[in-house]
Amino acid sequence: MRPRVFVTREIPGKGLEMIKQHFDVEVWSEYTAPPYEVILEKAGQVDALVTLLTDKIDCGLIEAGARNRLRIISQYAVGFDNIDIGCATRNGVYVTNTPGVLTDATADLTWALILATARRIVEADKFVRSGEWYETETGWHPMMMLGLEVHGATLGVIGMGRIGRAVARRARGFDMRVLYYDKYRLPEEAERSLCVSYVDLDTLLRESDVVTIHTPLTKETYHLIGENELRKMKPTAILVNTSRGKVIDTYALARALSEKWIAGAGLDVHEEEPLPPDHPLVKLDNVVLAPHIGSATHKTRARMAALVAENLIAFLNGEAPPTLVNREVVKVRSPGFK
Repeated sequence: MRPRVFVTREIPGKGLEMIKQHFDVEVWSEYTAPPYEVILEKAGQVDALVTLLTDKIDCGLIEAGARNRLRIISQYAVGFDNIDIGCATRNGVYVTNTPGVLTDATADLTWALILATARRIVEADKFVRSGEWYETETGWHPMMMLGLEVHGATLGVIGMGRIGRAVARRARGFDMRVLYYDKYRLPEEAERSLCVSYVDLDTLLRESDVVTIHTPLTKETYHLIGENELRKMKPTAILVNTSRGKVIDTYALARALSEKWIAGAGLDVHEEEPLPPDHPLVKLDNVVLAPHIGSATHKTRARMAALVAENLIAFLNGEAPPTLVNREVVKVRSPGFK
């Protein structure tokens, strides 16, 4: 009898085909996420779950699954703050994620937001489409749509992990001075290679023309950027976030943008997802809003699906999955469904 897997959303590429070669698979067919109660029920019936960042995988669900057959949760995301990792480990449930494969796609999207925000691209597009440009009867004006010149500016990177480093490398093409802040400082050789300088958070906020966030969501990083931090930034600076929405106090940011404490923001992630149409940010022209599409390229999403499959297949073969999150779990239970 083959192990059973419940997949909480359709995933692209050959990953699902790989899983079906080794498992009996049920895929949630609707575009919207399955209710918590559905995942809870399935967790008690299957050997493995394939989950997304938007799925709530709390201790009650994990324990209910572990009492029966659940042995592994293969997350289709690099983040895993939706999963109670400690509870999973205590119950011998393996948790995996998909790091590395989405680094470049997310770094590219970060730069798209930097440039779109700095040069007011979305605002300019609206200016043309609405007919407002036509109504000015002026094709070009020295004061039209002035923005931040990215070339030669100072970039501040909060979180110098895989994505932070990829963003910093791309800054070389713009001859930028790059500052970074992280809980852990890079070795001097790595700093020289990336052409970056380590500073404390206050210095980064005060001196950067562009601040971009690439940190995981933890108790320490929740609302890392709030009113105090935003008031330390330059009034000409922009803030970009492609990490986790809750790293920024959204309502403080909305106030900062409306009162011009800072010049603009580019956000791919939000405290509420999907973002409600009546949210204060939606009404502002000086913010670029994207619907959590950092990894949304055909190549990256397919590779994420393949890595989900590789983790499940390795576990099936009695091997530690290649991107195991809770490595202490091997002391509780050996890999495999037997």
